[in-house]
Amino acid sequence: MSVHARERRTTPARIARPIALHTIVIVIGVFVLVPIVYGILGGFKDNPQLANNPIGLPAPWVPENYTNVLASSDFWRQVFNSSLIALSTALVTVAVSALAAFVFARFAFRGREFLFTIFAAGLMFPFAVAILPLFIILRFFGLLNNPLGVILPQAAFGLALTIIILRSFFRSIPHEVEEAAILDGCSPFGFFWRILLPMARPALATVSVLAVVNSWNNFFLPLVVFNDKVWWTLPVGVQQFSGQYSADTAKILAYVVLAMIPALAFYAVAERQLIGGLTAGATKG
Repeated sequence: MSVHARERRTTPARIARPIALHTIVIVIGVFVLVPIVYGILGGFKDNPQLANNPIGLPAPWVPENYTNVLASSDFWRQVFNSSLIALSTALVTVAVSALAAFVFARFAFRGREFLFTIFAAGLMFPFAVAILPLFIILRFFGLLNNPLGVILPQAAFGLALTIIILRSFFRSIPHEVEEAAILDGCSPFGFFWRILLPMARPALATVSVLAVVNSWNNFFLPLVVFNDKVWWTLPVGVQQFSGQYSADTAKILAYVVLAMIPALAFYAVAERQLIGGLTAGATKG
């Protein structure tokens, strides 16, 4: 009887906890979805409709706001620029970080932890702090109005977090695997390339997604580096479009919604890899 009584006492708490969690998730979801839905519907309105009926359905629907943006060559050029810079940044970041994390994880040498601490300390410095000396360096090397002027700094600032994640994953690989590979005649780099990297695919996918998303959302650095609109990325394009059509709110909403679609599509495709990598890192680390 005492066991059943204890179960009856704990049953309300067990019921209330998932209800509370679901309620919190629903509230957060509403706060996230409402601005998106408002932007999508607002893009199908004209300015008088936005002023008189901001939260209702468009009447009539005005698809020209979207079609005019899609017909613009500037928009597609910005999509291409953002994709090129984001993918290149992810490639450089992951390639360099994987080699550095391999050294920090699998080799013992004097000063290893000190050097790793220096890399980790990079997380404490916000990007905006270095923008002035970075601008001077880029101007000195002639990298202004050059995509490398954005790719290389973004990769450099992404090294710290990427090395930390990959080092943790690499250290979780048993040393017996490495010893067996060496006995079979595998060199250290061969072990890294043929065995370690395939085993670390979840972690590599995770850091790649993070690098792409951070690069895609970066506004400050492309704004500073690119004066020529030929190299503008989508965040810069949105800012410039908003200034050019400041009186046409409906058209701005349509531009912003279309600018969000590539990032949302990429995340929808890469979500499983991202969650899988974080889960694998949590269970192994």
